[in-house]
Amino acid sequence: MKKYISILLVFSLVCCLLSGCGKPSDNDETIGNNNESSVTEPSGTSSDPVDVDFSQADEDMFTDRDGKIEYDESKAVSVQLNGTSATSSSNSVKISGSTVTITEEATYVISGTLTDGMIIVNAEDTAKLQIVLNGVDITSKTSAALYILEADKVFVTLADGKTNTLANGGTFTAIDENNIDAAVFSKQDLTFNGSGSLTVTSPAAHGIVCKDDLVFTGGTYTINSASHGLDANDSVRISNSTKLTIDAGKDGVHCENTDDASLGFIYISNGMFNIEAEGDGIAASAYVQIENGIFDLLIGGGSENGSKEHSDNFGGFMGEGHGGGRPGEMRPGGSQSSTTTTDESSTSMKGIKATNSLLISGGTFKIDSADDSVHSDVSVSINGGTFEIASGDDAIHAEENLTITAGTFNITESYEGLEALNIDVKDGEFKIVANDDGLNAAGGTDSSGTTGGRDGMFGGGHGGGAGGMGGGMSSGNGSIVISGGNLYVKASGDGIDANGTLTISGGYTVVTGPTQGDTATLDYDKSATITGGTFIGTGAQGMAQTFSDSKQGTVAVSVGNQSAGTNITLKDKSGKTLITYAPDLSFAVVILSSPDIVSGDTYTITVGSESGEFEAS
Repeated sequence: MKKYISILLVFSLVCCLLSGCGKPSDNDETIGNNNESSVTEPSGTSSDPVDVDFSQADEDMFTDRDGKIEYDESKAVSVQLNGTSATSSSNSVKISGSTVTITEEATYVISGTLTDGMIIVNAEDTAKLQIVLNGVDITSKTSAALYILEADKVFVTLADGKTNTLANGGTFTAIDENNIDAAVFSKQDLTFNGSGSLTVTSPAAHGIVCKDDLVFTGGTYTINSASHGLDANDSVRISNSTKLTIDAGKDGVHCENTDDASLGFIYISNGMFNIEAEGDGIAASAYVQIENGIFDLLIGGGSENGSKEHSDNFGGFMGEGHGGGRPGEMRPGGSQSSTTTTDESSTSMKGIKATNSLLISGGTFKIDSADDSVHSDVSVSINGGTFEIASGDDAIHAEENLTITAGTFNITESYEGLEALNIDVKDGEFKIVANDDGLNAAGGTDSSGTTGGRDGMFGGGHGGGAGGMGGGMSSGNGSIVISGGNLYVKASGDGIDANGTLTISGGYTVVTGPTQGDTATLDYDKSATITGGTFIGTGAQGMAQTFSDSKQGTVAVSVGNQSAGTNITLKDKSGKTLITYAPDLSFAVVILSSPDIVSGDTYTITVGSESGEFEAS
């Protein structure tokens, strides 16, 4: 049974208590030992996604040779570039004008300039060879500056203290049956390492393309490209002190395999990444695993270029013909999906994107993106890290499950802050600003249905599953679970929107929402249960819900229209202050719950200069 308690205040505060309301094995220490085995990945197809083994670590992803930058200069082959020609005393180097072709396994130290030429690697398919860039400046006006046609694996080492440049002149003319479309183009496994620097310029296409595994274990790289900065088929793997600055006309880092769903993945264990991209920042057709690193991503021109689905009514509902927001009135329609409707041919402008699952274990992330800042078509797991996010759409989005166990999140702009079918917040520090919903479990029919869906209406008479009218209503199958962490949500739509169920068992959650439009502090289809933790919520009255089930004392109060910054204080009968809070937005409803509030006890609530006593439910 619903209970109502009215308190006469100067501002006509009415307090209504409501219930219901494979590491590759690399044993060769010198060039010439061909015992290196390939990385073994689980089988699968692109149409049948495989499970991701996120227990993989550096030892599974990198060989010892990937990080080996030493070489014996006395045994190395020297190649000197001389503008329009080159010289070398080795028979393994074939020179034809300004084209240098390397044909055998060895270590090659290359220095000098080619104004219009290229380095080609065409060795045995078992050859593992090392190319040391020792201060080179190579431009190919019509092809790749470095073209790896045949070998087993090539290691490109940037000599300490040396600056190097590999560039295409703006056009690509076929030289064989391969579609060379990058300043650096490799048909085979390719590793970059060392402590020098490399600038790659590709004004007409990609920066670096690798048709197998592309690996970075050190060095400083500046990549300017009209298309993808890095593009690989099987994997991109980055570790150690690698520094990448990428300005790309499409994706910054792109990995895609259309034949094998276990490939097309990106693994990053460390490094520094400064990426400005017109497409996605980091995108994989399989999964993305990030263990650490420093990321500064400006994607699609930033959040200001995002396509925000936001109406003048703050929730996007009233423009669709949905009913008003008077206390006690059943709303004839539910919340809409926050998914931005876009043309299928439009460019994806997401910060970090995985078609399969995405794991972030740590790192520092500054992401300003026109579309979702962190996105997975399956699941996102975040176990740590510091995030500074401004998004033109969702800050963090997963089609299925979003799980956060740790991290610090400052979401300064978003359409929706956290969105997934199932959201599970176990811990972390969150400050979320959203133009629509702060947290949105968008499952099933992302709508409350035409016959109900607001189980705990303020004003009485129209409940859902808590004893009111709710039979036959359409409900989503999403869920939001908060068991820990500190969450502050400032939403222009619903603060927490569970198209399904909401469960709070711990943490400290503060939700402040607007009084305009068809919005609510809490919005859920089936149930909202609180068994632990502290919840402080303010917002609009018309569509307001409180918890449908509470294992601790809960207060739901209609307080009239109050200005932003008005202080709210809750004291027990001994005068002890239990909760104090001043919302950043105007409000007409206050919802409070904490382990200190006992059902049946009397409390004093003060809003501004007015106060009254009531009994907690």
